[in-house]
Amino acid sequence: MINRDILELKKRFKKGDCTFTKVSGCYVNSEKETLLKFQETFLNLPDDELFKYLEIAKKALSGKIGNNLLELNFSLNEDFQNERQQLLMMLTKSGLKEEAILSHFYESVIDAYECPENYLILVFHDAYDVMTKTSDNRKVDESEEVYEYILCTICPVSLSKAGLGYFDQEKKIKSRIRDWVVGLPSIGFTFPGFIDRGSDVDTVMYYTKDTKEPHAEFMEHALGCFPKQTATNQLETFESLVKSAVTGDDMTSDEVFAEIQENLNTMVVSHKETYEDTDEAPIILSKEKVKNLLVESGVPEEITVKIEASYEKQFGEEAPLAENLVDTKLVKKHAQKKKEERLMTQIKELESKLEEVEKVAESGTDDDVMDEIYETADVSAASDDSQESPKYDVILQVKPEKLHTIKTEMINGQRCIIVPIDDNEQATINGIEDLL
Repeated sequence: MINRDILELKKRFKKGDCTFTKVSGCYVNSEKETLLKFQETFLNLPDDELFKYLEIAKKALSGKIGNNLLELNFSLNEDFQNERQQLLMMLTKSGLKEEAILSHFYESVIDAYECPENYLILVFHDAYDVMTKTSDNRKVDESEEVYEYILCTICPVSLSKAGLGYFDQEKKIKSRIRDWVVGLPSIGFTFPGFIDRGSDVDTVMYYTKDTKEPHAEFMEHALGCFPKQTATNQLETFESLVKSAVTGDDMTSDEVFAEIQENLNTMVVSHKETYEDTDEAPIILSKEKVKNLLVESGVPEEITVKIEASYEKQFGEEAPLAENLVDTKLVKKHAQKKKEERLMTQIKELESKLEEVEKVAESGTDDDVMDEIYETADVSAASDDSQESPKYDVILQVKPEKLHTIKTEMINGQRCIIVPIDDNEQATINGIEDLL
């Protein structure tokens, strides 16, 4: 499952391009009781309703692959069959026209889905005539296959907020009626999967709004698929197993994990710079890659062994993508912390130099020694600046009132910075006055 295929489907969900044939719905309350069932010919819907349904359908193909969007596979019994897969196949081939099949499907969803509030099950049917594409990604006016599929969403239904409203007929402001409003999907799925621009009956494209609670029970019992962790779940698991292996206080384990995160992020960034399409060549964080990452991060050998064992136990043969285990917020926070620590070190060094200057001044040391101390401090500061800004060859520091006088000119074909200096002004270059 890659972004290109998802976008190809999703971009058709607009009035002029949409080919949905039917939309069916089942409204369920918090007690798992069915309150309403309905079915509509999709393209006959009024525009305001049609656009709302399209917005809901689009959401089921939104978000990040591996986090909001998961590729699920069916679990097979000893006869290499799966009842849920067969039900989904019958539902798709019926075009949502068989009431008995629809009712059976609704029952399987209601039994498996745990929700404390009312919700609406929506099922869309579509038959997409997939056009052939050339090597340069241009469409050819001939059909490659007809991709017939269903798209299902489960949307929360909640009461609108209490408040005042204007009633035109009565010309009054008074308490408005609270309505039951259908929200955007909490979860959803598309079957069969759209893989390599074609139908894959062994795959379900699953959507979850909440990446921390993706409803694993629905994946397993309603769809008959192996539950899969989101990237958010995988990151939480990885952080937990790393920190539990590190002995000492929380600060120590936090620092170790932050260092691992920095190196992991560097690995992912370097990979993206090397490969234009990382969908085709992602980094699978195997046990061996984890070991190399830990060694590079300076993790002691005994802790590395513990983390390796826990990693293999948690993720097994299905190792996660490296980018799924990167906490970008933590990486930025860690980089900022390191920068602040460097600055504090520089400040302490400069304070030490100033103390030395004060001691020399108190002892009456001559001007030559004082100049040497100042020069040493200047060189140290310049060295530190160069580490922070290695891309600059020229660094100017002037008083604020001089800024407006600075300009650039071309002299003998060379771009030059012109800084006017009055007779009563002094200037130094890297602390040396004789250069002017």
